[in-house]
Amino acid sequence: MNKQTRILTIDGGGIRGLIPARILVSLERKLQQRTGRDDARIAEFFDLVAGTSTGGLITCLLLMPGPVEWEPAFSAQQIVDLYLDYGPKIFNAPLLKRITSLGGIRDERYDASGLENLIDERFGSLWLSQLIKPCLITAYDVATRKTVFFTQHDARSTNKDFPIKVVARATSAAPTYFEAMPNGNGHITNAYVDGGLFANNPTMCAYVEAYRKLEGKPTAANMVVLSLGTGQIKRPYSYQTVRNWGMLEWAQPLIDIMMAGVSETIDHQMQQLFAAHGRRDSYLRLQPTIEDEDKELAELDNVSPDNMERLLNLGIRLADEYEAQLDAIVEQLLPVAEPVPA
Repeated sequence: MNKQTRILTIDGGGIRGLIPARILVSLERKLQQRTGRDDARIAEFFDLVAGTSTGGLITCLLLMPGPVEWEPAFSAQQIVDLYLDYGPKIFNAPLLKRITSLGGIRDERYDASGLENLIDERFGSLWLSQLIKPCLITAYDVATRKTVFFTQHDARSTNKDFPIKVVARATSAAPTYFEAMPNGNGHITNAYVDGGLFANNPTMCAYVEAYRKLEGKPTAANMVVLSLGTGQIKRPYSYQTVRNWGMLEWAQPLIDIMMAGVSETIDHQMQQLFAAHGRRDSYLRLQPTIEDEDKELAELDNVSPDNMERLLNLGIRLADEYEAQLDAIVEQLLPVAEPVPA
């Protein structure tokens, strides 16, 4: 057994989830080469997986059981292929919908049927408790004004179980893109929306969850964390530009700035935690920068073939750029052989 607690976290970001999904392809290949097993899968090498929005969807796919009990159903490459196949169906709005929604100003941009078809076809009647490893998937309930953490380990040990149809749809309900996800018996008691409202980078949530719930109360002293982002938007706003802005002008920039600021703060906190234990190499955050001139690349719903190819290439380049660090993480993910009794 590995004596370190191994955590994988994946940010939200719509179709930009192709970036971390493609990084996972590179990671999985490294694990296969290192173990000599072509059937090695990401889920085998982590003790907890956490995701928000598109990262929550990837988490469900990584941990979905296959035909053989407790073995993953999908390889990382198959998850990439699902994004390429379903992406254009999920972010597809007929002309009438685009007109009536005013591009997300008056109503949500997209009907949720494309997203729900993916969830129904791939997860069927699967429940949270049936995922093969502990996980944390974020959402926010605007009806009760509470943060929501869907966790496999709690679902297995308590009555807090949910259909994956609810979990995957709830974490993906990005405001202005999809309508909120209702849940209730007989009458609607919940209105779940995207967990990116409070934890687009779920790494600190995962760290605390591991300390509170996993065996041995792990900390940075005996933990390895791989955190995957979906792109940091570098869109500067000069003083002369913002000095006289009101509510209308600040609306969209404020969301981008708040989400980026929270994600950067969490990354800083994690770096400090691991540095304090002298274990900087046990925390790796892979977050590509998307420059202001690449505005199309930054869009959550740009599913043109050219844009999806660019996202994949960004994931490949990031994995190549940080190959040495990924190799070091791989060594920490591998099981430690038990000593042979004398």
